Amino acid sequence: MKQAAATSTRRGMTASAGWLILGILLIAANLRAPVTGVGPLLDILQHAFGLNAGTAGLMLTLPLACFALVSPLSAWVARSAGLERTLFLALALVAAGIVLRSTGSVPALLIGTCVIGCGIAGGNVLLPSLLKRDFPDDLTRLTAIYALTMGGASALGSVCAVPMAERFGWSWALATFIVLPLIAMLVWLPQLSRHTPPAAAPAKAGSMWRSALAWQVTLFLGSNSFVYYVVTAWLPSILAANGHSAVEAGNLHGLLQLATAVPGLLLVPLVRRMRDQRLLAAGTSAATVVSVIGLIVWPGASIVWVPMFGFGTGAVFILGLAFVGTRVSTPQQAASLSAMAQSVGYLMAAAGPIMVGRIHDATGNWNPVLAICGAVSVVMGLFGLLAGRAGRVIGVPHMG
Repeated sequence: MKQAAATSTRRGMTASAGWLILGILLIAANLRAPVTGVGPLLDILQHAFGLNAGTAGLMLTLPLACFALVSPLSAWVARSAGLERTLFLALALVAAGIVLRSTGSVPALLIGTCVIGCGIAGGNVLLPSLLKRDFPDDLTRLTAIYALTMGGASALGSVCAVPMAERFGWSWALATFIVLPLIAMLVWLPQLSRHTPPAAAPAKAGSMWRSALAWQVTLFLGSNSFVYYVVTAWLPSILAANGHSAVEAGNLHGLLQLATAVPGLLLVPLVRRMRDQRLLAAGTSAATVVSVIGLIVWPGASIVWVPMFGFGTGAVFILGLAFVGTRVSTPQQAASLSAMAQSVGYLMAAAGPIMVGRIHDATGNWNPVLAICGAVSVVMGLFGLLAGRAGRVIGVPHMG
């Protein structure tokens, strides 16, 4: 009888853990697709509302700004309401923003986008904390699956956006993203009975902002965020200018999103075995540089350059996250460096889409935009060479 009871208990724990993992992955599916899925529709939105490229760039700039500004508040809310309920609230914000964004006016479009950004910011900050707390022994594998889920959902959204818009209109195409948070909320409901706080707040992070190594890691990630979100926002427009149809551009945009997830399966176990990652940092940055140059000099081979770009930027992101953990000595330092890298990185990313949109408006050509992305990718590689050296943030080192 005791053995049967123990077996039943183990099965219950396994089922509970499996349901929790499913909920985590469904939340992860919401952390990129509602934002990146707008990219294939930007041309349609520009024509519908008479927007120039700079104003249309707000569609991706606004949620990124929300990521930077709202992320610090998420842990504060979770300490009061609990991780599980705060994550449910984040999903509810994403759902509300999707509905508002789809109602058919420019103000609703922009305000809804901000609400979506606030919801995603909560998930971005709290979901990794939940993973580390509940699955510390399986963190590497689940992180890779988490990244693959984000990329897969983004790819599906990008591929479906244009056909949906052509058949039902852009408003319904944007509204279909409501499926993602609604399913995730439904699966997450059993977790609301729990009320657990996040990890304790990190120690004051002032020393991080005076550390040369911390800045190298931060700018490595920040440069990547700038380049990734610029290309994610404008790739369909760039491809259309090179002769691709809207559907082809949407499919390639989806391929880019899927390619960003692949490095998680390859790099995570590799990085753990290496103390010095300079070669990896330089190689992944070089792939990004080559892909951007390829889009300028041989746009007809976009099927090669687009997934190469996705792989390169996805690999840099995974590598940068690894640096956040391996270049510090304590969990408090890791939390401080993560907060610094996210704040600076998202602000850099937020500046990108609207800035290059205005450059395109001024020049009437996408090549200057791609050239800027190539130059920033070179700088990213230089910071990667510095951040990739074996070493840790110790004490309160000063710049220089």
